[in-house]
Amino acid sequence: MDRQEQLRDFLRGRRARLTPADVGLPNAGLRRTPGLRREEVAVLAGVGVSWYTWLEQGRDIKVSAQVLDAISQTLLLSPDECAYLYRLAGLNPPPAEPAPRTALDADLHRLLDAWLPRPAYILDRHWGLAAVNSVAREVFGLGARDYNCLVAFFTSARYRAAYSHWEEAAPDVVARFRADAARHPNDPEFDRLAADLSTVSREFAELWARHEVTESVHGTKTLTHPRSGELVFEYRSLPLPDHPGHRVVLHNPVPGTGTLERMEQLAAMAEAA
Repeated sequence: MDRQEQLRDFLRGRRARLTPADVGLPNAGLRRTPGLRREEVAVLAGVGVSWYTWLEQGRDIKVSAQVLDAISQTLLLSPDECAYLYRLAGLNPPPAEPAPRTALDADLHRLLDAWLPRPAYILDRHWGLAAVNSVAREVFGLGARDYNCLVAFFTSARYRAAYSHWEEAAPDVVARFRADAARHPNDPEFDRLAADLSTVSREFAELWARHEVTESVHGTKTLTHPRSGELVFEYRSLPLPDHPGHRVVLHNPVPGTGTLERMEQLAAMAEAA
């Protein structure tokens, strides 16, 4: 199916599942076909009957976000269905409202533990450390007071010492944080973090002033551990849709570098301690 055919079938299906009573209309008795009539949807959404008919037929017509919102409300679409309608109509869905802060699911903590002896952690929207496995704390030098990945990168001597090429990594870190901030222009916490960090880190202030942006979600990190030596990881950041704004960052040893063997030895020493 092409997009117009999918749009046609989707709207027909959503209309067919509703009764007049669902949308506050009087019951006019038996109907030849189930669901609302096109005319009823058009009136309730405040659009012309002919225009709505053309939309449902998948014709190439111009639509606006306001009209799609009205149709979504009329058809009692869920947020996921509304986003789907936007995409079928060729528009970007509106940004989802931030969900209330909730504790991470227990299975996510089990995921981090199951990733051992590889480092893994979960960041919230503002790069706060929502969960960290024991190996990640060890190889990145994260202490009990380290609450934010970005802040630790620029203010923690242990975290900084862990990076073999800190100066090369720093511009990319700041550029990724700026890209995240741009996704949430009405969230003042990004500006607060940047302002506070600029007052305590000249390096961050200079990099922030460059306005560089990147949306990279994977790459390579080379670390130096005081007992294990050089560690080389591939990393990938994966979003957690059921926790909006959160993402899990998984690190995997690069083959041929001896990193996996060193991590296994490090985990064994930690377990024996």
